[in-house]
Amino acid sequence: MLRDARLCFIGSGAMGEAMIGGLLNKRAVDAGQIIASDPTEARRQHMTTRFGITAVSDNRQAVRGAHIVILAVKPQVLPSVLRELHGCIESEALVLSIVAGARATAIGKALGHEAVVRSMPNTPAQVGEGMTVWTATAKVSERQREQARAILQALGKEIYVEDEKFLDMATAISGTGPTYVFLMMEALMDAAVHLGFSRTIARELVVQTVLGSAIFARDSDKHMAELRNMVTSPGGTSAEALYQLEKGSLRTVLSKAVWAAYQRSVMLGDLASEAMSKEPLHPLEINGSQ
Repeated sequence: MLRDARLCFIGSGAMGEAMIGGLLNKRAVDAGQIIASDPTEARRQHMTTRFGITAVSDNRQAVRGAHIVILAVKPQVLPSVLRELHGCIESEALVLSIVAGARATAIGKALGHEAVVRSMPNTPAQVGEGMTVWTATAKVSERQREQARAILQALGKEIYVEDEKFLDMATAISGTGPTYVFLMMEALMDAAVHLGFSRTIARELVVQTVLGSAIFARDSDKHMAELRNMVTSPGGTSAEALYQLEKGSLRTVLSKAVWAAYQRSVMLGDLASEAMSKEPLHPLEINGSQ
């Protein structure tokens, strides 16, 4: 799907680098098909040295002739980047955003370009084990959807949703999810140290336990409650531990955390849309001539 496609990455930070590395490792594209922009010279040199791609400092130069433009910048700089690129993207090109909270319609309006895919990857995407939820505007063709899917698969697994509202929900579950898992792992490590293990051993115990449990759950067709019951013997250690977790309202606290993350995502989306709704700058203003 990506053969002969010219890909432009606006931003080459951790996620942009992960995507480029994934695409090249899977041989979905060649290095010659990719150009990335970044304001930092050291970063540009790193990308060129590691991947053999072209790296430039000028966003407008980077998108020239690109078939697919991937927006991989920080949310706080996205509005200025979009105003800079307004009217510069090829009419038949696809814009794919991995920027948290930035709605597809707002991106399209700010760019003056309607074919936009919005996606919500998560942190494990940086090691090719991510979970990305994505959607597309009506102007995205079927071929472009398949191209977007091929790019996002470089980060791990992907799920397409018809309605953009599910992106805020995904932000609260899979996007923020690693935070919940890391906190739980930290608490387990602290508990292991409290019992007498060294931090080195505690870390290995916890990481492998979580990893093994996740793989076991992935490869099983059983409900999570069934899996939990498999390791909970009457009157045993798991039963006692679960009693304390339920007594401490773990489910309720986790549910409240997810709801709070969802509400925050919606609010940030509203703020981002407001910031991107400003009129695009005139080219002379962008170049600093006025």
